Amino acid sequence: MTGGRLGGLEIRQLGPADDIEAEVDLRRRSFGPLGAGHRTAWVASAEASIAKGQAIGAFDGSRLVASARYVPMRQWWLGRSVPMAAVVSVKVAPEERGRGVGSAMISDLLGRIAAAGYPVSVLYPTTGPVYRSAGWEFAGGKYEVVLPAAALAALVAPGPDQTGGTELRRATPADAEAVIGVKGRVHAELRHCGPNTRDPGSPSLRHWLADEDEFGYLADDGFLSYRWAHGTSELDVRELTAGSAATTRAFWQILASHAALAERVRACVGPDDAIGWLTREPVSELRCRYRWMLRIVDAPAAVAGRGYPAAARVLVPLDITDVALPGNGGRWTLEVSGGEGRLNRPGEGPDPDGPAVRLEARGLAALYAGTPMGTLRLTGLASGGSPAADAELDCAFGARAFQLDYY
Repeated sequence: MTGGRLGGLEIRQLGPADDIEAEVDLRRRSFGPLGAGHRTAWVASAEASIAKGQAIGAFDGSRLVASARYVPMRQWWLGRSVPMAAVVSVKVAPEERGRGVGSAMISDLLGRIAAAGYPVSVLYPTTGPVYRSAGWEFAGGKYEVVLPAAALAALVAPGPDQTGGTELRRATPADAEAVIGVKGRVHAELRHCGPNTRDPGSPSLRHWLADEDEFGYLADDGFLSYRWAHGTSELDVRELTAGSAATTRAFWQILASHAALAERVRACVGPDDAIGWLTREPVSELRCRYRWMLRIVDAPAAVAGRGYPAAARVLVPLDITDVALPGNGGRWTLEVSGGEGRLNRPGEGPDPDGPAVRLEARGLAALYAGTPMGTLRLTGLASGGSPAADAELDCAFGARAFQLDYY
């Protein structure tokens, strides 16, 4: 169910006739000032969401007091991508907070995401309880590695079969589609869990590539983007994604070339990025910069869409409770084999033995993202089942989920 009223407020879809300046004002009041360059990119992204019917607002009469939207993306899970709705820019005017407006908007937006057919949704929370109450749960992190720039001057020598170089070129706004294609291929080939790629028409990506202070490099199997920070004392690497040893070294060597000026490199990478094994000394520090939350919107589609280890063999009964999206609820059998998975209703496939593993929406989301069953049990997000079932589920879903994008 979408749309409705809350204590005199009307929640509805935003349209081209709504004042974008009211959105900008609400953004400033909720998250702080918008610089001139950032404002242009933010407005373009907001207008694109509104034009596609992916933004909602809460109105007190004609006054916009809260809004939220989602952005279509794809998320990568063990070699396969799943359509994903990224919830962004959830904001409530300061004077309207504490009356349930945010929760009502998230409930409305979830209904729209489900109606649009997305299997999963991801967001970066400013607060946990609102999103947990709607079925999102912490699932992964956005990581960064910090290391002295001088440490990149002499990396561990390549192996005997790591010969040859890689061709690089500067990336421009015209390369937006190529950047997305390269990133997707790398995430698939390396069987990453969690990273997203944006729509090729995303205004945010084009503004990013057009920023004269952002330096982007594109290879056949990688993408690097970085900028100077704190004057010239630090390099801020927005993304370094590489699919081969040659490209990995080429990108880090570009960053090393600035060591005469830069003291540090701060890079957004995956938690198991190669740089932790390439420096001669253990000088890199990995930290989780932000945590993100996942929501399973269409359970059968989410399970069927992602990849699994080829060796995993799972036949486990599940009992799912999902108050907000009851179509996900009830008794299911999870079947995984040959790197593929499916959820069957009783009578649709093999009949498993043993008691069902009980999961609510939050537990299902955390399991999907690789949280071990032992952790889910200790936090009350899973119950029932058996040790054998736990072992099968850990084998199928085990992952260290991460994202490289912040939205």
